[in-house]
This record gives sequence, structure tokens and C-alpha cells, in this order.
Amino acid sequence: MFIDSHCHLDRLELDKLGMDLPAVLTAAAQAQVDHMLCVSVSLQEFPAMAALVNAYPQISVSCGEHPLHQQQEFSADQLLKLCQSEQVVAVGETGLDYFYSPDNKTTQQAAFAEHIAVSRQLNKPLIVHTRDARVDTLALLRGEQAQDCGGVLHCFTEDWDTAKAALDLGFYISFSGIMTFRNADSLRDVVKQVPLDRLLIETDSPYLAPVPYRGKTNQPAYVAAVAKAIAELKGIDLPALGAKTSQNFCRLFPLAKV
Repeated sequence: MFIDSHCHLDRLELDKLGMDLPAVLTAAAQAQVDHMLCVSVSLQEFPAMAALVNAYPQISVSCGEHPLHQQQEFSADQLLKLCQSEQVVAVGETGLDYFYSPDNKTTQQAAFAEHIAVSRQLNKPLIVHTRDARVDTLALLRGEQAQDCGGVLHCFTEDWDTAKAALDLGFYISFSGIMTFRNADSLRDVVKQVPLDRLLIETDSPYLAPVPYRGKTNQPAYVAAVAKAIAELKGIDLPALGAKTSQNFCRLFPLAKV
């Protein structure tokens, strides 16, 4: 019924959850979460992440390097080599983050451009992170012709103008538990405007647990709460929202074995 389009299973704080990974996946299944995309934030950590989830057919993986995890010189060759794996269904998470790391904008932009190039070369969609960098994010997506490969702006927190610009490039918009927060009225207004056929849901777990789980370690099962909140905003029933966002996921990530 639901697909968690963005989670970090290798970063789950299992001790805080009091669960092992199989138990997390069982909880997800009980919440009708049929599939999840485990998203890479570090090329160095990718092999371990991929090995962790390889035995579970309900988990797909991406490969990329988050702008806040560029601890060493970024290797475009390594990115290309890793992303060529049949296991990898998307390139990323990549993008720009000027909120936490404003001092290395040039480095972030260069790495982002390389991710777009690899995505276009392999015809695998991009997973894009952007924070306090909307102008440069959109400029790079346009300038590097990211519309050729498509992708998603994940954990979206920007305004409607930004969403509209991404939609015009053929991108999808994914919403996390942030849209359930008390002070997220402006974001909920964006949710209302994003077309149903371009919308995804995610947890970004272990971060950003939605209401009513705020303060807890997030997990894929909680994507059902995000779906419920969006269905209420959109005025549609929950099974219809689940079916539509799952269809969207399969269209964007055709290599995922859902």
C-alpha cells in the first residue's frame, strides 16, 4: 500500500528502537509499507550499506554522496563505477546544503554537477537534497540538463515557486514527516498544490519522525502517518493516496523491484 521513497536503514539507531533490522522490516510490513528505498549519503559507506540490505527484496538502494558528507575529495569515477551496479536504482543523495555548510559552495556545486552527469549517462534518476540553496539548485539542474534523467527533490521544505520550477523540469516532489509539524502551515500549502501524479512520500528515517511519533527514532513504518496527513489535506482516501504514490515511485524508479 505504501512505499517509503527515502530512508537510511544503515543509520537507524537500532538500540534506541529496541529492534534489529528484521524487526524494523516486520513493523513496516505490518504498517502496509511494501517497499523502501535505502539512500546512500557516502561513497565510502555505500558498499557496507548495500551489503546490509542485499538480502531483502523489499529494499532498493541508491548511490551518491550527500553534500554534508564530502569528507574527502569527491571522485566522479568512483561514483560512476558504483552506480553502474544493477542493484543501484538511483543516483544520490546529492545536492546543495548552504544551511549547515556555507563555506564550501564551490565544492558542493562541482560534486552536484558530477552526480547529474552520471545520472544522465546511466539514465538513472537523481535524488536531490537542497537547503538554503534553492536558486543554485535549480540553476544547476537546468544548466546540467537534469531533465534528461529526472529525479526527485526529497524531504521538500521549500516554497511553491521552487516546487513548480522542479515540476517543470519533470521532477517529483517528496514530503516527509516535516509536513505534519505544527509550524509547517506554509509547507502544507505546497502539499495541496503538488499534483498527485508527481508526489512521493518518505520518512528520511531515522530523522524527522512525523506526528504522532515526534521525539522518537523514525522508521519506515511511520511513512503511513505521512500518507495519512497528505490524504487528509488532499481530500482523498488513504488507500488511493497509497496506490498513487506507489505508482509514482515505480514510474520514477523503474529499476526498483517492487
